[in-house]
Amino acid sequence: MTLCTIETPTHGRFLHEARDPRRLLVGFHGYGENAELHMAELQQIPGAESWSLVAVQALHPFYTRSEQVVANWMTRQDRELAIADNIEYVRRVLATLPSPRTLVFLGFSQGAAMASRAAARVASAQGLILLGGDIPPELRSDDAIRWPATLLARGVRDDWYTDAKLESDAAFLEPRTRVTRCIFDGGHEWTSEFRASAGEFLRTVDR
Repeated sequence: MTLCTIETPTHGRFLHEARDPRRLLVGFHGYGENAELHMAELQQIPGAESWSLVAVQALHPFYTRSEQVVANWMTRQDRELAIADNIEYVRRVLATLPSPRTLVFLGFSQGAAMASRAAARVASAQGLILLGGDIPPELRSDDAIRWPATLLARGVRDDWYTDAKLESDAAFLEPRTRVTRCIFDGGHEWTSEFRASAGEFLRTVDR
């Protein structure tokens, strides 16, 4: 028996709220979420009204027990192929949009890896925001990547993106770019404290 893989076209979906075309914030949701949930979070960031917003939905939808359609970025199976598919997907999403003066990628949880890949492989960005998720291992060995200014954020009760993981990401990035930390009162979630920090970060990179 031979295991085979085959490339096939598929369709992704994303939400785009066109505001100021000079500023673009592109977000990637966590496991078991969707573009609508993520867009609602992006819209609550202070100052987001001055940015065009995009929420990209993962290519692998599934049903929750309540039959809500959510999505997943990848599993360990055929991981390298999924990474390549996702990078090309994000590239095509950006190709449909006006080129901004200031581009920031934001990822929550599993979406943090996708935001990192977008900044490293898809487009030169001015900022990267990672909430509750870390930089994927395949990017750490590539010294050619030019990392943008980065905000690393976690809740003090987040058992997945631990303080050790955040500090590992910070130690990796600090020789390469400007790093800001946001440690907030919460768990694996968005909070008002994080949103305030993200809003301030957006202001600092848009200068």
